[in-house]
Amino acid sequence: MRKSGRQLFAGPYLIWIIGFILLPLAMIIYYAFTTSGGTFTFENVAAIADPVHVRSILLSLKLGIICTIVCLLLAYPLAMILNGLKIKQQNFVVFIFILPMWMNFMLRILAWRLLLSNNGIVNAIFQFFGFGTVKMLNTQTAVVFGMVYDFLPFMILPIYNSMARIKNDVIEAAKDLGASDAIILFKIIIPLTLSGIISGIIMVFVPALTSFVISDLLGGGKVLLIGNVIEQEFMQGTNWNLGSGLSVVLMIFVIASMALMNIFDKDGGGTAVW
Repeated sequence: MRKSGRQLFAGPYLIWIIGFILLPLAMIIYYAFTTSGGTFTFENVAAIADPVHVRSILLSLKLGIICTIVCLLLAYPLAMILNGLKIKQQNFVVFIFILPMWMNFMLRILAWRLLLSNNGIVNAIFQFFGFGTVKMLNTQTAVVFGMVYDFLPFMILPIYNSMARIKNDVIEAAKDLGASDAIILFKIIIPLTLSGIISGIIMVFVPALTSFVISDLLGGGKVLLIGNVIEQEFMQGTNWNLGSGLSVVLMIFVIASMALMNIFDKDGGGTAVW
């Protein structure tokens, strides 16, 4: 009876997976390898080689890599600061980083659209210090800024989780043996937090690569990422076959990224619940 009861409780979860994950995925794969008439074809997937699509995916890779690097450079020292604080302070500061994620995604990006506009607060500060008006909105810089703002917590949390697993005895032993702060950082802390770094990179790079809303709102249609191309094929051109074919290519990137994470993060050090 107990086993049957557990299976019964799993029913809604299985229905959710089938209805909202497996069936949509099956539809995408079907449309990706068929024409509008239903015949089998590879043209939709091969369309990624089109010059327009190549430029879009290269730009997506470029901005995704820049966003990931910036997030890593910001997140690692922040994670070290968090790890060095007292327990109560740690919980509060981590809460501060997570708090923006509780707000609606669109509202947060629209708020930055106002802040980065020519008449926004950021330009008002520049003008106050005599720098004049700086065009930031509808540029690649604005898109990267929005990505970093939105995805930074996904880099901080796994790195912080890995650092929290390092025992103080290891650091103290290294100091007793005469190791400098630089040696402790590069020989002990970074190697022991590599799993968190890899997890953070994947958790930031994958959504940055597939993002389209941020580039729509902060790029003003002038920054065309591969996600924007796919969105236009589905919503404007109503070409589900081509949009699905390009989506399959993006899924290959995601699957490759997940496989890479599993190779470098075998112990789950960067993704375990802390």
